[in-house]
Amino acid sequence: FSFIPYSFYKVYLKVILIGVVLILIYTLIFAPSFKGAGRWLNILGFSLQPADLAKVVLILYLASYIERKGEQLKDLKYGYLPAIAWILSIAALILLQPNVSNGLLLVLTSLAILFFGGAKLKHLFVSAMGLAIAGLGAAMIMPHSRVRIMSFINGVNNKADINDQVKQAVMGLGSGGIFGVGLGNSRQSNLFLPEAYGDFIFAIIGEELGFVGAIVLLVVYLLIFVVGMAIAKKAKDKFGEVAAFGLSFMILLFAYVNMAVASGLLPTTGLPLPFISYGGSSIIFLCISVGILMNIGFSNQIKLESEVNTTLKTAEANV
Repeated sequence: FSFIPYSFYKVYLKVILIGVVLILIYTLIFAPSFKGAGRWLNILGFSLQPADLAKVVLILYLASYIERKGEQLKDLKYGYLPAIAWILSIAALILLQPNVSNGLLLVLTSLAILFFGGAKLKHLFVSAMGLAIAGLGAAMIMPHSRVRIMSFINGVNNKADINDQVKQAVMGLGSGGIFGVGLGNSRQSNLFLPEAYGDFIFAIIGEELGFVGAIVLLVVYLLIFVVGMAIAKKAKDKFGEVAAFGLSFMILLFAYVNMAVASGLLPTTGLPLPFISYGGSSIIFLCISVGILMNIGFSNQIKLESEVNTTLKTAEANV
């Protein structure tokens, strides 16, 4: 994906997005249930979570849409609402799986992209308030998410009632101290913290590498976003600019939310830590996102070199 010209996607994004909607509908109807949710499709022996595909495709589509609409994005009826309709369609199909955390963070990422693309603040504010109320209502209706939210609230009010997985994660983080117990020496991963290789891997990193290691990881994710913003700033077109922002912001947001959950700052979610948690389709689509970011960066470099060569040739001709 780092070698495919990112402008290639613009031609097919509408068709691909419609295909993603159909895949999400198929997932909703036919996906086998696992731990109370139907989120995965088995394709040729490989387990695919369509929500991971939907995140990348929606970000690229919004980037293309913002470029195409330009200043018309500020118009509620003809610019803003059609974008919101696509966002809500994708998010609703993910929420119904049920996959509340992925759906809500997809909406948050999309609103950030619209803000970056130049949408009106009053439109974004009203949307954010309405979607926050609707999202919280949906989370409280669904049994699994309601249990997690109430467990988090009870844990804040009464530490004795904290979720056991979160409790073990916080114990792991705390026992790491400043420099950690050393790589491979985690005690919490030895059956104390359930599925430590997945959503709560940050607790093991904090235990083995300590406070210093945890801070370094926070900074690394922030640097990915900073590099993404630098690529966006130098992009040769609006599509590349918005796509670079959206993809890098998605990585930062999902990483920080995962680490906040492992630290007991947010209710438990099913979000993996980007590039680190055990997983198949998640890490594949994260790598695809970085590949697209790299291609936008390469295109920026080619554009810069072309401009420099043109300037030199013009100067030589004048001389």
